Amino acid sequence: MSPIPAAVPMTPRASRKEILGWAMFDFANQAYTLLIITVVFGELFTTVIVGDRGDGYRLANFLWSLALAVSYLLVVVTGPLCGAVMDYRAAKKGFLFVSYLATVATTAMLYFVAPGYVVLGLTLIVVSNYAYSMGESFIAAFLPDLGPPEDLGKISGFGWALGYVGGLFAAGFTLVALGEATAENFERIRWVGPFAAGFFLVTAIPTFLWVKERGTPQPPGKPYREIALERVSTTLHELRRFRDLGIFLVSLIFSMAGVYIIIAFAFIYGAQVIGWDTSVRNIMFIIVQVTAALGALGFGFIQDRIGTRVTYLFTLGLWVAAILAIWATPEVTAFLHARAGLDWEAQHLFLVVGCLAGLSLGSSQSASRALVGLFSPSRKAAEFFGFWGLANKLAGVIGIIGLGLLQSLVGLKASILLCAVLFAIAILVCLFVDQARGQQAARDWDIRNPRQDALAPRRNPPVA
Repeated sequence: MSPIPAAVPMTPRASRKEILGWAMFDFANQAYTLLIITVVFGELFTTVIVGDRGDGYRLANFLWSLALAVSYLLVVVTGPLCGAVMDYRAAKKGFLFVSYLATVATTAMLYFVAPGYVVLGLTLIVVSNYAYSMGESFIAAFLPDLGPPEDLGKISGFGWALGYVGGLFAAGFTLVALGEATAENFERIRWVGPFAAGFFLVTAIPTFLWVKERGTPQPPGKPYREIALERVSTTLHELRRFRDLGIFLVSLIFSMAGVYIIIAFAFIYGAQVIGWDTSVRNIMFIIVQVTAALGALGFGFIQDRIGTRVTYLFTLGLWVAAILAIWATPEVTAFLHARAGLDWEAQHLFLVVGCLAGLSLGSSQSASRALVGLFSPSRKAAEFFGFWGLANKLAGVIGIIGLGLLQSLVGLKASILLCAVLFAIAILVCLFVDQARGQQAARDWDIRNPRQDALAPRRNPPVA
């Protein structure tokens, strides 16, 4: 038996070109998140494709939440298994490429979803969002190879920030060129699917050209299904050694449940509850994109100084404040009008609230991805990010189905408070996470299980 090394060398920082290539996938896939899930197609589906205005859009909102929940549930089932195979065969880029092509193809097909074509719309959203969500986990699995732990916050924050810049370009052009998500404008706005697909297709090319596949594939002695099940079973058994990762993933389920609700329903909320004008909706989009990019980039540097866990907790506190402000916008507007004589409308105050929500959105997601990177052994990075994806999408199932059912009973405005409850629970759970202990567990696993190949990614030496 070969001796166990006393230390594992520090992971070298990747080149700027490779880091940019990795971040460009965030830049590219924001076209799907914003144009299809958040800003345009979600509103188009609920108000035009289904269009049950007499029922307060409750059926349409529920169907939209059901489609997203089903896609996330598929990720829950397949994500860790794909991550295990990716690690075993050193095939992260191959899996990423397949998810990328599937997202592009099914997003482009949304052009054919006309008013009344509800089943086709639901099917394409399930498939495209599943492929997109798997790609999120696959690209995140490259993060631990891009630099030492003390740099992961900045790198992750750069990726999220560049993503919001990409969203600003994609959705900004769409809102100007394609117009409103209305029945009268349907023949123009239906091009949102092909445009999002084309933007993703072209701007993600640097990722596949510049990002390196590290590691050496293991010989396929067994069918991939057996390999995946064995590795996932082993990881689940070993999770007791990664106690802090397990606790954090529980916290992540609650926090991301709230985030997914906001992503899926924020602009629907603006249209149905706030009743904003198209111009205000466009301004809100710009505000959220800019503040989310600033939040991801700024907190990315902060978390490398004060700790990723502390930063994550702070961003959850921002989320609680943002949700309460969203819920109280109509009442606060009326109060300011009565007591201070301010001639504001609810939609104008909602723009102020958007700043707080944007800061929370970018920073919380960046911090969570970086923390998983810190807690992941190098040889299990894709597998552990598969569990990160599982926690994210399980959160999506819980949050979106929960809101869909709740809003069908009490309406969208009251049910948005569910998000504040979810973020508060996430804070309480994360108080039991010890970042230093979690990082040490990852280092210890690397020391006990060294790679024998020269291409293996390396980690920092253990702390005393």
